[in-house]
Amino acid sequence: MIADVQCVVLDCSEPTKLAEFYQTLLGGAVNQEDRRWALGDGWATLHTRSGLVLAFQRVADHMPPQWPDSTQPQQLHLDLGVADLDRAHEQVLASGARVLDDGSGGRSWRVYADPAGHPFCLVRH
Repeated sequence: MIADVQCVVLDCSEPTKLAEFYQTLLGGAVNQEDRRWALGDGWATLHTRSGLVLAFQRVADHMPPQWPDSTQPQQLHLDLGVADLDRAHEQVLASGARVLDDGSGGRSWRVYADPAGHPFCLVRH
């Protein structure tokens, strides 16, 4: 083993706002003190209850991915496990997500975009 995952970093235009969006989905603490990095205007973190840390960095002129168009690829996405797909659907929409693929046809997953345009999936577990 060479390394451990320290955090997953998402580019965006409003780091704290995006951290708060993911906090509504995953719980946890926004901008919790952590010796591994400094917090500031251009950087926010979310320490989730599971131990995963998501970080959000400000990028000037951020251009969100266009799913599924590969000319401006998604670059990464998160799969988030949920027990009740319909209930989670309503909750993420109320939190500011938008639907990219509604999972029609009875699939066990749906694709959304966070407020900065990053795709993420809700997957029934």
